[in-house]
Amino acid sequence: MKISSIISGKRVETISASASIHDVVNTLNSHHIGALVVSSDGKRIDGIVSERDVVRAMPGKLDQLIGMHVRDIMTVEVHTCTPDTTVAELMKMMTEHRIRHVPVVDGEGALICIVSIGDVVKNRVGEMESENQALRDYVGTGA
Repeated sequence: MKISSIISGKRVETISASASIHDVVNTLNSHHIGALVVSSDGKRIDGIVSERDVVRAMPGKLDQLIGMHVRDIMTVEVHTCTPDTTVAELMKMMTEHRIRHVPVVDGEGALICIVSIGDVVKNRVGEMESENQALRDYVGTGA
């Protein structure tokens, strides 16, 4: 199954690199999400900032955190996928790189949306439930 099957209707929230950490925390909280794509125009990916990045910035810098900006804590090396990426490929990427959010881009690298590990798990559970039901139906008619 391809990622295109699970991104229908998904959105992505972005934030600028010059935004404050306060802005990051408020945006994550208000949208009930775990990551924001850092972008100056909503299409080009400059980085990604997650709740994990905020927490990692805290030790030893708590007093400085209020004056920091997204560019100070964001991850610059962003792993992306396309709608043609398979769910299995995405699961492998997320596991190997220990990441929970992957932006989906088109053929030119323009941002389409973002997929979370929760989206992937929900999709996989749905597949397993469908397979389970199909097996039950098969066994039930084989008697």
